[in-house]
Amino acid sequence: MKIEVWSDFVCPFCYIGKRRLEHAMEKFSHRDNIVLEYKSYQLDPTAKHIPGKDFYQTFSELKGLPLNQVKAMNGQVGEQAAAIGLTYNFDTMKYANTFDAHRAAKFAETKGKGKEITERFLYAYFTESKLMSDHDTLAELAEEVGLDKEEVKEVMESNRYAKEVREDINVAHQIGVRGVPFFVFNEKYAVSGAQPEEVFHEVLNKVWEEEKDKPIIQEIDIAKNSETSYCTDDGCEIKEK
Repeated sequence: MKIEVWSDFVCPFCYIGKRRLEHAMEKFSHRDNIVLEYKSYQLDPTAKHIPGKDFYQTFSELKGLPLNQVKAMNGQVGEQAAAIGLTYNFDTMKYANTFDAHRAAKFAETKGKGKEITERFLYAYFTESKLMSDHDTLAELAEEVGLDKEEVKEVMESNRYAKEVREDINVAHQIGVRGVPFFVFNEKYAVSGAQPEEVFHEVLNKVWEEEKDKPIIQEIDIAKNSETSYCTDDGCEIKEK
């Protein structure tokens, strides 16, 4: 089973949804048959870090909401995160653009570290209040999951993997993604939002039961009297007209 997850490193519900899916997968008897892929998405492509301005101020101005309302909203999100073992430190969080973080994650994927760096980046932003647009910070975090720090810096200083990030975002728009997290199972079934663990478990079982006996490719039924040529492990069969 293939699960593709569109998410952003500064999306609070993306981290919550990720953890709920993981908890559901732990209870799923066929979890060893799951291939999990993380896809890039940006909630705010124009985002930038402004030194001296905290997360609440930035979010308040961005959404046009009173400061006390912003703090109350994020407090509720923090409670949801805490309920599944995550710690969100909104007081020290640093609003930032995530495009380069996504590029670093794409590079990590080529080294077999896509899942590890996704978890590390989310924890770095929400719990450690790291600035996720800073190249040195990204390189240091990448080194922690086993990547070469200097190689990551070289990637950051170039425009490498920008195309791959944009492709993920374009695909998201094409399939109708309006917000993240967004989960696609076997390129057929979609689940939007940080659903409860029970929902993810139900979807995992549903997809597995519906798909397990189906061939990956279904052959079109062609008229019996048609003739064709083909090859098998035993050789090639040539039909003459």
